[in-house]
Amino acid sequence: MSEVLLTFKNFGFQYNAQAEPTLYDINLEVHRGEKILIAGPSGCGKSTLASCINGLIPFSYRGEMTGSVQLKGRETRDLSLFEISRTVGTVLQDSDGQFIGLTVAEDIAFALENDCLPTDPMHERVRRAAELVGIGTHMKHAPGDLSGGQKQRAALAGLMVNDVELLLFDEPLANLDPATGKQAIEFIDDICRQSGAAAVIIEHRLEDVLHRSVDRIILMGDGRILADMKPDELLASDLLARSGIREPLYLTALKYAGVQITPEKRPSGIRDIILSDQDKEKVRSWMASQDPVSGKKGGRDLLSAQDISFSYSNGRQALRNVSVQIREGELLAIVGTNGAGKSTFSKVVCGFETPQEGRIQFADVEDWMGLSIKERADHVGYVMQNPNQMISQTMIFDEVALGLRTRGVPEDEIRSRVEDSLKVCGLWPFRSWPVSALSFGQKKRVTIASVLVLRPKMIILDEPTAGQDYRHYTEIMEFLRELSSRGFTIVMITHDMHLMLEYADRSVVFSEGQVIADDTSAGVLTNPDLVKRANLKETSLYDLAQLCGIGQARDFAQYFIDYEREVVRK
Repeated sequence: MSEVLLTFKNFGFQYNAQAEPTLYDINLEVHRGEKILIAGPSGCGKSTLASCINGLIPFSYRGEMTGSVQLKGRETRDLSLFEISRTVGTVLQDSDGQFIGLTVAEDIAFALENDCLPTDPMHERVRRAAELVGIGTHMKHAPGDLSGGQKQRAALAGLMVNDVELLLFDEPLANLDPATGKQAIEFIDDICRQSGAAAVIIEHRLEDVLHRSVDRIILMGDGRILADMKPDELLASDLLARSGIREPLYLTALKYAGVQITPEKRPSGIRDIILSDQDKEKVRSWMASQDPVSGKKGGRDLLSAQDISFSYSNGRQALRNVSVQIREGELLAIVGTNGAGKSTFSKVVCGFETPQEGRIQFADVEDWMGLSIKERADHVGYVMQNPNQMISQTMIFDEVALGLRTRGVPEDEIRSRVEDSLKVCGLWPFRSWPVSALSFGQKKRVTIASVLVLRPKMIILDEPTAGQDYRHYTEIMEFLRELSSRGFTIVMITHDMHLMLEYADRSVVFSEGQVIADDTSAGVLTNPDLVKRANLKETSLYDLAQLCGIGQARDFAQYFIDYEREVVRK
């Protein structure tokens, strides 16, 4: 058995500001070289457990601790935060929040500079750390100029320079495009193998993390550890479903087909799963029994963008001859790699940016291009990717009510509409809370609620489900689908391939500032060439179809979507 780095024994924690504990009776060991995934619904205690691992509890967040937390045999409450940081390194969900240096090299060197290390050995250790994480060619770049995946690597280099032994990743996939997220999981796995460090990954996107194997999955609920199991054992049980955690899509499809999932079938990875000929025949028979119902969704064109081109002041061309039609009542996904032009296109629609070429028509509006940002906001609501860039009020209720109050809506109507939006977005229990007390995912729901309350004809959401557990993800997406069925038009800019596949009627794919595809989500995610070109990630339904000898993977994926929409969710 490898060395135990971290031990929780009968541990509990209650914040000073709360009436009930957040963690109860936690018993957990983390061994050197181990890779562990911590999963569970929002509010289950994952973030608090992470704060206990990296020392923020008890040194930054105050409360009452019971039981024991030991790091390499010593109680963390007897160590300093500095001493803990020598062993535990944390990569935040938002890497921008942990950069200090003006360049990548300066940021990696920060800890060594604080140790007053001589220049020559400092340069050598910075170089080694940068090469270990694959960021050595970007040493002179500003951290803010890096891509999402490169930022994670730079942040990790700043930890590896001190040879930390336990790496803690807080939702590492939340802000990455699918292909980069896949590379991030491979990168974490490679780093653990090369350095011998343990890794603890907190993430909602279980299937994506399992792209590379993990040793154990810790399933949490209501402040307790519900399961500490090997992945194959957990995925063969019903614990994920009972906890409201999204299982991999290929397992859902197999269950729909009547295939029994057992640990012996190695269900934790689609490329490792073992299916008998009988299992494969069940999948083929299930597909043959389905009647596809998908059709073209939506009525007349609500928005028509023609030949839009836009360049930023630094000369970078973000959009090149982009033409997109968006129909009334449809639920549209806009997908593509980071920097492909997705967010820029939405900013042009909303008036935040003015294109150098092209024009946009919106419904019966005579001159959309001549409208101000405020005038366009009466027709199109926009929810930004980073909720902190939208929030301006101290209290949650006031934030959601702000748009109505600035429009002079009577207070009685404001209260009714705000309450409805808060309930839909799962925020009703927090209506009297300050925004600052919320998690990133909860803040995201506040910004969605603040736009939904205005009831525009079209809503553009930039990464609507980032940082949200499956229950809240489903609640919001089902609500958006209901709005779509009532004639509202929903446009989602997303990296979440599950969301795109399960909910979008149509997907528009951007790459290098151009539209390279306009197709059904199943058509996009079962096209290997398109997936590679747009930095997407093939759905595991494609792999399952291949494994079962189904030649038309596109049709199989569409059958699955239709079955979920028309049978399971009705």
